[in-house]
Formats: sequence, C-alpha cells, structure tokens
Amino acid sequence: MYYGYYGLDPTYILVVIGFLITLIAQIFVSSSYKKYKKINSKSGLDGFSVARKILDSNDLKNIDIVETKGELTDHYDPTRKVVRLSTEVFHGTSIASLAVAAHECGHAVQDKEGYFFLKLRSVILPLVNISTTLGYFAIVIGLIFSFIELFWIGIFLEMAILVFQLITLPVEFNASKRALSYLEKEALIEKKEQDGSKKMLTAAAMTYVASVVSTILQILRLILIASNRDN
Repeated sequence: MYYGYYGLDPTYILVVIGFLITLIAQIFVSSSYKKYKKINSKSGLDGFSVARKILDSNDLKNIDIVETKGELTDHYDPTRKVVRLSTEVFHGTSIASLAVAAHECGHAVQDKEGYFFLKLRSVILPLVNISTTLGYFAIVIGLIFSFIELFWIGIFLEMAILVFQLITLPVEFNASKRALSYLEKEALIEKKEQDGSKKMLTAAAMTYVASVVSTILQILRLILIASNRDN
C-alpha cells in the first residue's frame, strides 16, 4: 500500500471528505429545523392534528399516531402501522413540526398505495443487514491475513448498503413531495408558509444524499486499498 508523508494513508482523505459532507448536511437540517420551529403556523394546529387530518383524508383512520422521545426521531413504522412523532413535533404548532408530521404521513400513504421503492426497501433490508455484516468481517479478515480475494468479496458485499441508500432517496423525496401537497390541499398552512416547509423538508432530504456520497467515497477508498494490494 502506498503511504504519503508521515506514513499516513492518503486514501483517508476520502473518509474525511465523506465525514465533512455528512456533517454539513446534518448541520443544515438542524439549523433549518431550529429556524422553522420558532415560527408558528397561523393555523394553530399541532403536529398530531395535522397528521390525523392527512391520514384521515387518505382513508387511513386505522393508522395510530404516537409520541416518541428525542429530537427528529420521527418515523413511520410500516410493520405496526404507526406514525411516531417526536415530542416537539407531536405537540408543536411550528412550520417545522407540521412539515415533519406531514412527511411521515407521506410514508404511510406510500405504504397504503404499495409505493414500489418503499416495498423494495422493506424487502431487501434483511439482506442488506446480513450482507453488510458479512462484508465487514470479510474486509477485516482479508486485511489481517492479506487475503485479497476475500477483501474484494467484502467490498462487493458492502455495496449492498449503497444500493439500499439509493433506493431510499426516491422514498424520501416522494414523501416530502406528498407532504407539501397535503399541507397545501388541506389548507393546513398558509401560502406564505409553504416556502418554509419546503426548505425544511429539502434540508432533511439532503442528509440522505450526503449519506449516499459518503458511502460512495468509503467504497472508493476500499477499492483503492484493494487495488494497491493487488500491485
């Protein structure tokens, strides 16, 4: 393997770049959330009420909405058919709270309609978990015992997480698109509040894009290491 100055592996720069991209995306979504959670919607509705209205209007009265701990821990559980909203979103009346609540309801509607990428993501998740675990061990063992063929197998297995993340992108962007449509269609926010909602949801979506880029850089680093060991 080639080492640069001071005996450092130059491929680590890819890890650093990936970390910075992810960090910037996280800062972006956190700052957007903090900004728009300070701006209350004129409707006066809280996240729970907005979620209930959206679900009911999409004939999803069977979907429960429950409060969960943490910040930005909101998610839709397709196995239990439950929308989980963090405390701030559940009780909050801010633009951020309503946008996040609507987004999670977007996933519930995707589930009801059998949205292809959501179904595909659910199907491959167990395989991805197994593949990435085996890939990690294959890479470590391949490095320790200089078994380059096993190392390459590990890289291939680790690519499963990239496939999963790529499938996740349309799921998240589509849910955000649905959320904005629901908020407007049901008159849950005023027109001048729509821009804030869009910026909030876009910032959240960018974290998924950042994860894809970071994973690509990590895989590229592993490929460079394997190629150097081949030589």
